[in-house]
Amino acid sequence: MLDAVRELLSGSYGVDGELKRLPGENENYSVTAGEGGRYVLKLADAGLRSDELELEHQAVEHAQAATLGVALPRIRPTKRGSIEARSAGAGGLRGRLLEFVSGSAWCDRETPPGTETLRALGSLLARLDLALARVSHPAAIRTHRWDLTAARQHRPKIGLVEDPARRRLLEQAFHLYGACALPRLGNLPWSLIHGDANDENILLDGDRISGLLDFGDCLHNPTVCEVAIALAYVMLEREDPVEAGAAMVGGYHSVRPLSADELAVLYPLICGRLGTTVTVAAERRQIDPDHPNWFVSEGPAWRLLEKLGADDPAEIGSALAAETGIDPFADRGAPLMNLREARRRHIGPALSLSYREPLKIVRGAGAYLYDQRGRPYLDLVNNVCHVGHCHPRVVEAGQRQMAQLNTNTRYVYDGLTAYAERLSGKLPAGLDVCFFVNSGSEANELALRLAWTATGRKDLLVVDGAYHGHTSTLIDISPYKFMGKGGRGRPEPWVHVVPVADGYRGVHKGMSSETGRAYADDLGRVIGDMSTPPAAFISESLLGCGGQVIPPAGYFQRAYEHVRAAGGICIADEVQVGFGRVGSRFWAFELQDVVPDIVVMGKPIGNGHPMSAVVTTREIADAFANGMEFFATFGGNPVSCAIGMAVLDVVDEEGLQQHALEVGSRFKRGLELIKEKHALIGDVRGEGLFLGIELVRDRKTLEPADTEAAELIERMKRRGVLLSVDGPLHNVLKIKPPMVLSADDVDMVLRTLSDELTVL
Repeated sequence: MLDAVRELLSGSYGVDGELKRLPGENENYSVTAGEGGRYVLKLADAGLRSDELELEHQAVEHAQAATLGVALPRIRPTKRGSIEARSAGAGGLRGRLLEFVSGSAWCDRETPPGTETLRALGSLLARLDLALARVSHPAAIRTHRWDLTAARQHRPKIGLVEDPARRRLLEQAFHLYGACALPRLGNLPWSLIHGDANDENILLDGDRISGLLDFGDCLHNPTVCEVAIALAYVMLEREDPVEAGAAMVGGYHSVRPLSADELAVLYPLICGRLGTTVTVAAERRQIDPDHPNWFVSEGPAWRLLEKLGADDPAEIGSALAAETGIDPFADRGAPLMNLREARRRHIGPALSLSYREPLKIVRGAGAYLYDQRGRPYLDLVNNVCHVGHCHPRVVEAGQRQMAQLNTNTRYVYDGLTAYAERLSGKLPAGLDVCFFVNSGSEANELALRLAWTATGRKDLLVVDGAYHGHTSTLIDISPYKFMGKGGRGRPEPWVHVVPVADGYRGVHKGMSSETGRAYADDLGRVIGDMSTPPAAFISESLLGCGGQVIPPAGYFQRAYEHVRAAGGICIADEVQVGFGRVGSRFWAFELQDVVPDIVVMGKPIGNGHPMSAVVTTREIADAFANGMEFFATFGGNPVSCAIGMAVLDVVDEEGLQQHALEVGSRFKRGLELIKEKHALIGDVRGEGLFLGIELVRDRKTLEPADTEAAELIERMKRRGVLLSVDGPLHNVLKIKPPMVLSADDVDMVLRTLSDELTVL
C-alpha cells in the first residue's frame, strides 16, 4: 500500500516525503516533504463520488473566504489542476492532498477547555454556518452513517448492547430523539453544515481554537444539527456538562440567533448523536473488538448518557438555552400537585386518572403525548386522535371554518350535505342517510331510538362485556358497566345478554367458521327464549372494553340471520374501530362480509373534536320521521363537518388504512414472537391497529394475570409507552394507537415490552 501511495504522490503532485498512517476511520496519511512541507493525503474509498469531493472542496473554500480566523484543510491541486488524484497503477488509488493544519486536538487536552473557549467555539461554528449557507451543490442532498437527521437507522442495533441497563438508557435516548426532535426538523432552517465538529476535528493552540478539520461529512441538514453535534462532544467528561453546553450555545446564538424551536430540539438531537456513537461502536465490536480507533468516544458517550439520563429533558433544554435569553420550555402551566388538588376540589371523584403517578400532558403531536417535564410518551391507547394528535390539516380546517361560519342544521350550508355524501360513500350501498350528533354515546342512543321507532318494539340483544356509552339507557345495555364494579346487574327485563364470541376464553374455542356459527346459534337460542321478538341486536364489530375480542369467522353473518328472521334490526357500533383502523377494510363489520341496518361512529370521526354520526337506510330513516322532530344543536355544524371532511382527506391521502394494515401486521407478528418467550402472554389477537394481549398465569387454566397486567402498564409508562388494561377480568392490554404509529415506534414497543416481561 505504501508504495502505491508514494506513486500517487509523486506522479500527481511531484511530492516525495515521509509517510505516516493517521488514526481514524479513513485511510489518511501524514506527508512530511522536503523543505518543511507538510500535508495530509486522504484516500477515497470506492463509494465516495467525485461530486461529493467537489462539495467538500467548495465548503472549505467558502469557509476560507469567510475569514474565520482558523486554519482549514485546503486542497493542493494536482499538477494538472485537479482537486483529486487518480493512480494509473494496478492499485487504482484516489486521493486528495490537503494542507496540514497544526494544533492539538480538543480531546487531547488534560483539562477541558474553559468557558471562553466554549463560547468561541460556538461563535466559530455560527460564522461557519453562515458561510456554508451560501453553498449550493446537488451533492449536499445526501445522507450517511453520521447524518443526524437519520439517526433512527441505528435504533434497531440497540439489541447489540449486552448490558440491560445500558440498553434501557439507549432506548430512552433514541425515544427522546425520535419523539421530540425528528418530527420537528422539517420546519426548521436548513443549510449546508460541517456535520462533524467533534473533539478530534477541533484543534487548539493553548486556549485558542486554531483549526477545524474534516469536511467529509458535510451535508444539507437542519442548521441546528451543527450545534447539537458539537455539543455531544464538548459536553463529554465534564463535571457540569449542561453548563459547558450552555456556554457554547450562548456563543453560537450571539452570532446566529437560534429560535425557540431550534433550542427545543437541541437536547434530543444530542441524544441522537450519542446514541449513534454507542450503537455504531456496538456494531463495530462485532467486526473487530480490538480496533485501535473505533471506540475512543464510546466510554465518554455512555458516561454522558448516564449523567443526563435521570434529569428532565425540559430542564436540560432550558439550561442549555440559559445564555440565549430564550426558554423553549417556559410554558409548562401549573405544577402537577396544584392541579391534582384542584381536581379533588372541583371534579367529581368518579372521574379517575390513569396510572399510579398521573401524567400532566401539555402537548400532543402525531402518535406522541408530552408532559410538562419534556418527556415523550408513545400513545398506544388513544384511538380518538385517529390521524395523529393535533394533525395540522385537521386543525387548520377547524380554524378556517370557525372563522367563517358556525351555525346549526336548521340552515342550509354546503358542508353538511357534502360531508354526508362523502361519509355515506364510504359505506355499502343502501346505508346513505346520516344523522349527526356529538359523541358516541349520543349516537348509540339515537341508534336505539331509530330501531325502537322502526320496529315498534323495545327488547334488545347485547353482547356480554360490551360497552356502548355513558347515558342512563346505554349503561343499562352495557354489561361491562352493569355487571362491573358499582353495577347492580341487568337492570331492565328488555335487555337480553348473549355470550361474547370469544374464541380464546369462551365456551367455544378457536376462530373457525364452526366456532362463529356456534356463538351465533347461542344468540339464536336467546331469541327463541324471549317472550317478544327483539327490536335490535347492537354489537361492537370488534369488542373493545370486552377485552379486544375478535369474533370468529362467520359469527355476524349467522347472528344477523337470526336477528332478521325475528324481524329485528342489526346495529354495528363502530365507535372505536371504524375509519380504516382494521387495515384490510374501512369498517370492521366488513371483515365478516355483513351489512348492518344502522352504523354508529364516533371517536376517530373528528380526531378529538366532539362529533359522531349514525348512518342508516332510507326505510328506517323514513320510519323515524313520524312527526317528532329530531334536532341536535351542535350535531352536523359547519365546523364539525369541515373537521370530519379533513379527517377523511387525511386517511385517504396519507394512505392510513394501508399503513394500519402494514404496521399492525408488523406489530402482531412481533407480539407473537414475544409470546413464544414469555409464558405470561396467553393470547395475541387483533386486526390492523386494534390489538389485544391477554395475560394469564397459566395457559391451561387461563387464570387471569390482572395484577401483573396492572404492573406491566406502569413499567411501560416509565419507559415512555402508554398502555391500559381492559376486559372484564382486567388482564388484557389494549392497543388502539393513532394511525400514524410508525414501524420504528412498533419496534421500540416490542423491545421494551420484552425487556419488562423478562423482569416482571
